[in-house]
Amino acid sequence: MNDLFNKQVFEIINMIPKGRVTSYGAIAKAVGYPNHARHVGNALRNYDEDFPAHRVCNASGRITASCIRDFVGKLGKEGVEVKDGKIQNFKKVFWNPLEEL
Repeated sequence: MNDLFNKQVFEIINMIPKGRVTSYGAIAKAVGYPNHARHVGNALRNYDEDFPAHRVCNASGRITASCIRDFVGKLGKEGVEVKDGKIQNFKKVFWNPLEEL
C-alpha cells in the first residue's frame, strides 16, 4: 500500500484506548480498504517502541505477531488477559473504530 494508507493505519492504532484491542480487518475497514487486513499487518512491520501495536490482533482475537511474548506482557499490564495467544473476553475488550470514533 502507500504512505497515506500507512499513516491512517498508525493514526487509528494510536487511538485505541488502553485495555482495548482491535483487529487488522477493523482497521482496514476504518481507513476505507475493507479487504486489506493483511496490508495493515504489513504496515506494522516497523514502529517505535512506545507504539501500541500490541493492541491489534486477528479477527478471532489471536495475537499473530512474531513478538507474542512482548505483546502478551504489554496487554497484561493494561488488564487484557491472554491465554495461549488468544485474547480472553475478546468481544468485551474489542474496540471498533467505525463505531467508537
